[in-house]
Amino acid sequence: MGSISITQLLVISVIVVLLFSTKKLRTLDYDLGASCDRRRNATANPNG
Repeated sequence: MGSISITQLLVISVIVVLLFSTKKLRTLDYDLGASCDRRRNATANPNG
């Protein structure tokens, strides 16, 4: 009951792609990556 099968994961992925266009997903991916970069830089250099 607690685990997700590959089939369920694929169905969820298809639904997400249909709900959000691929352009929005690309933008979200870029924003998430930029956020991670900013956090990494802030923790590497806390004074600057």
